[in-house]
Amino acid sequence: MSEKKASVWQGFKTFLMRGNVVDLAVAVVIGAAFTNIVNSVVKGIINPLIGAVGTKNLDSYNSCLKGPCTGTGDSATGVRILWGSVLGATLTFVITAAVVYFLMVLPMSKYLAKVEARRKAKEGAQEIIEVTELEVLKEIRDALVAQRGSGHSER
Repeated sequence: MSEKKASVWQGFKTFLMRGNVVDLAVAVVIGAAFTNIVNSVVKGIINPLIGAVGTKNLDSYNSCLKGPCTGTGDSATGVRILWGSVLGATLTFVITAAVVYFLMVLPMSKYLAKVEARRKAKEGAQEIIEVTELEVLKEIRDALVAQRGSGHSER
Protein backbone atom coordinates (compact mmCIF):
# COMPACT_ATOMS: atom_id res chain seq x y z
CA MET A 1 0.00 0.00 0.00
CA SER A 2 2.88 2.40 0.74
CA GLU A 3 4.28 1.75 -2.76
CA LYS A 4 0.95 2.89 -4.24
CA LYS A 5 1.00 6.01 -2.05
CA ALA A 6 4.56 6.70 -3.14
CA SER A 7 3.63 6.40 -6.83
CA VAL A 8 0.58 8.65 -6.35
CA TRP A 9 2.74 11.19 -4.51
CA GLN A 10 5.42 10.95 -7.23
CA GLY A 11 2.78 11.42 -9.94
CA PHE A 12 1.39 14.45 -8.10
CA LYS A 13 4.89 15.93 -7.78
CA THR A 14 5.51 15.34 -11.49
CA PHE A 15 2.20 17.02 -12.32
CA LEU A 16 3.03 20.07 -10.21
CA MET A 17 6.52 20.40 -11.63
CA ARG A 18 5.39 20.46 -15.25
CA GLY A 19 6.14 23.79 -16.81
CA ASN A 20 2.61 24.49 -18.00
CA VAL A 21 1.10 24.01 -14.52
CA VAL A 22 3.57 26.43 -12.96
CA ASP A 23 3.01 28.90 -15.82
CA LEU A 24 -0.74 28.64 -15.31
CA ALA A 25 -0.40 29.28 -11.58
CA VAL A 26 1.72 32.37 -12.24
CA ALA A 27 -0.79 33.58 -14.83
CA VAL A 28 -3.68 33.23 -12.37
CA VAL A 29 -1.84 35.18 -9.66
CA ILE A 30 -0.79 37.94 -12.06
CA GLY A 31 -4.29 38.01 -13.55
CA ALA A 32 -5.86 38.46 -10.12
CA ALA A 33 -3.49 41.33 -9.33
CA PHE A 34 -4.04 42.83 -12.77
CA THR A 35 -7.82 42.75 -12.27
CA ASN A 36 -7.45 45.23 -9.42
CA ILE A 37 -5.52 47.59 -11.68
CA VAL A 38 -8.12 47.40 -14.43
CA ASN A 39 -10.99 47.88 -11.98
CA SER A 40 -9.21 50.95 -10.61
CA VAL A 41 -8.80 52.36 -14.13
CA VAL A 42 -12.49 51.81 -14.86
CA LYS A 43 -13.62 53.32 -11.54
CA GLY A 44 -11.05 56.13 -11.47
CA ILE A 45 -10.89 57.18 -15.14
CA ILE A 46 -13.65 55.65 -17.27
CA ASN A 47 -16.52 56.17 -14.81
CA PRO A 48 -15.70 59.87 -14.24
CA LEU A 49 -15.48 60.40 -18.02
CA ILE A 50 -18.91 58.84 -18.40
CA GLY A 51 -20.01 60.80 -15.33
CA ALA A 52 -19.27 64.00 -17.23
CA VAL A 53 -22.44 63.35 -19.23
CA GLY A 54 -24.40 61.43 -16.62
CA THR A 55 -23.75 59.75 -13.33
CA LYS A 56 -20.34 58.49 -12.20
CA ASN A 57 -21.65 55.09 -11.18
CA LEU A 58 -22.26 52.89 -14.22
CA ASP A 59 -24.33 50.52 -12.10
CA SER A 60 -27.00 53.20 -11.75
CA TYR A 61 -27.73 53.16 -15.50
CA ASN A 62 -30.80 51.02 -16.11
CA SER A 63 -33.97 50.82 -18.08
CA CYS A 64 -37.41 50.03 -16.74
CA LEU A 65 -38.87 47.01 -18.50
CA LYS A 66 -42.06 46.81 -16.45
CA GLY A 67 -43.06 49.71 -14.24
CA PRO A 68 -43.46 51.36 -11.99
CA CYS A 69 -39.70 51.40 -11.36
CA THR A 70 -39.02 53.20 -8.10
CA GLY A 71 -36.38 52.89 -5.41
CA THR A 72 -32.97 51.29 -5.53
CA GLY A 73 -31.33 48.13 -4.22
CA ASP A 74 -33.58 45.73 -2.30
CA SER A 75 -36.41 48.27 -2.13
CA ALA A 76 -36.56 48.65 -5.93
CA THR A 77 -39.88 47.95 -7.61
CA GLY A 78 -40.61 47.01 -11.18
CA VAL A 79 -38.47 45.02 -13.60
CA ARG A 80 -35.22 46.73 -14.53
CA ILE A 81 -32.55 45.97 -17.08
CA LEU A 82 -29.25 46.92 -15.45
CA TRP A 83 -27.32 47.71 -18.60
CA GLY A 84 -24.90 50.02 -16.78
CA SER A 85 -23.30 47.16 -14.85
CA VAL A 86 -23.02 45.17 -18.11
CA LEU A 87 -21.37 48.19 -19.73
CA GLY A 88 -18.90 48.46 -16.83
CA ALA A 89 -18.03 44.76 -17.02
CA THR A 90 -17.64 45.02 -20.80
CA LEU A 91 -15.29 47.99 -20.48
CA THR A 92 -13.25 46.11 -17.89
CA PHE A 93 -13.01 43.11 -20.21
CA VAL A 94 -12.03 45.20 -23.25
CA ILE A 95 -9.37 47.10 -21.32
CA THR A 96 -7.99 43.86 -19.86
CA ALA A 97 -7.94 42.18 -23.27
CA ALA A 98 -6.24 45.19 -24.88
CA VAL A 99 -3.54 45.40 -22.23
CA VAL A 100 -2.88 41.65 -22.34
CA TYR A 101 -2.69 41.71 -26.14
CA PHE A 102 -0.50 44.79 -26.51
CA LEU A 103 1.78 44.20 -23.52
CA MET A 104 2.07 40.41 -23.56
CA VAL A 105 0.78 38.62 -26.67
CA LEU A 106 2.05 40.98 -29.37
CA PRO A 107 5.61 41.35 -28.00
CA MET A 108 5.83 37.59 -27.38
CA SER A 109 4.67 36.74 -30.91
CA LYS A 110 7.18 39.22 -32.38
CA TYR A 111 9.93 37.67 -30.27
CA LEU A 112 8.96 34.14 -31.31
CA ALA A 113 8.87 35.21 -34.97
CA LYS A 114 12.42 36.62 -34.66
CA VAL A 115 13.62 33.41 -33.00
CA GLU A 116 12.01 31.33 -35.77
CA ALA A 117 13.56 33.55 -38.47
CA ARG A 118 17.00 33.14 -36.87
CA ARG A 119 16.51 29.38 -36.68
CA LYS A 120 15.48 29.20 -40.35
CA ALA A 121 18.43 31.39 -41.38
CA LYS A 122 20.76 29.13 -39.44
CA GLU A 123 19.24 26.03 -41.09
CA GLY A 124 19.55 27.70 -44.51
CA ALA A 125 23.22 28.44 -43.90
CA GLN A 126 23.75 24.84 -42.77
CA GLU A 127 22.07 23.55 -45.96
CA ILE A 128 24.30 25.79 -48.09
CA ILE A 129 27.37 24.42 -46.33
CA GLU A 130 26.12 20.85 -46.81
CA VAL A 131 25.35 21.48 -50.49
CA THR A 132 28.78 23.03 -50.98
CA GLU A 133 30.45 20.04 -49.34
CA LEU A 134 28.34 17.74 -51.51
CA GLU A 135 29.40 19.61 -54.64
CA VAL A 136 33.07 19.37 -53.65
CA LEU A 137 32.71 15.65 -53.02
CA LYS A 138 31.02 15.18 -56.41
CA GLU A 139 33.84 17.07 -58.10
CA ILE A 140 36.42 14.87 -56.35
CA ARG A 141 34.49 11.76 -57.42
CA ASP A 142 34.28 12.97 -61.01
CA ALA A 143 38.00 13.77 -61.03
CA LEU A 144 38.80 10.31 -59.64
CA VAL A 145 36.55 8.67 -62.23
CA ALA A 146 38.18 10.71 -64.98
CA GLN A 147 41.61 9.88 -63.65
CA ARG A 148 40.74 6.21 -63.40
CA GLY A 149 39.31 6.32 -66.93
CA SER A 150 42.44 7.93 -68.31
CA GLY A 151 44.54 5.42 -66.37
CA HIS A 152 42.79 2.50 -68.07
CA SER A 153 43.45 3.92 -71.53
CA GLU A 154 47.20 4.25 -70.82
CA ARG A 155 47.56 0.55 -69.93
